[in-house]
Amino acid sequence: MNRVDPRVTRSRRAVLEAAVAVLAEAGYGAFTIDAVARRSGVARSTIYRLWSGRAELIDDALNTLNVQPAEPIDTPQQARETVRGLVRHLDLGLNEGPVAACLPALIDGAERDAGIRRLHHGQNERRRARLAAAVAEATGRSADADLIAHALAGAVMYARLMTGRRLDAAQLDRLVDLVLTESKTPVR
Repeated sequence: MNRVDPRVTRSRRAVLEAAVAVLAEAGYGAFTIDAVARRSGVARSTIYRLWSGRAELIDDALNTLNVQPAEPIDTPQQARETVRGLVRHLDLGLNEGPVAACLPALIDGAERDAGIRRLHHGQNERRRARLAAAVAEATGRSADADLIAHALAGAVMYARLMTGRRLDAAQLDRLVDLVLTESKTPVR
């Protein structure tokens, strides 16, 4: 049995947290492995041993520090609760904690760097796909699930990026109810 050295686990966590902090504070253009090494107290050589470069490090940090909730979707009612949970998680991810602080840097980086664009779009695609799967189960409309997931996520993103007014928990639940109820109505 291979045991992971707890020092490696601590160092890895310190680097991931430092990467998110540096990205949030400095932006993508000023994000360097040197800055992450200084912030984390972990040697550059160790960082390069674990990650090939800054894009891979950022991707791992975001995947590790912002894990979607794993809720069952066995029935339409459970799926509806999963949709609620995923929308709440999106709201938290966009508005609280270290990953939320990275959002402007990620958007800027995605506009300027094709590698970060692929990373950012890939991250969001995986998360949206999970939401779309829950939507399909909750509504029975798999053909429209992707569009419905975009509508839900778009409302939360719009509130965060364009209005500065965060939707509260009751508004998030109402949003899910409105969109899912409307999506059960046959399209004419």
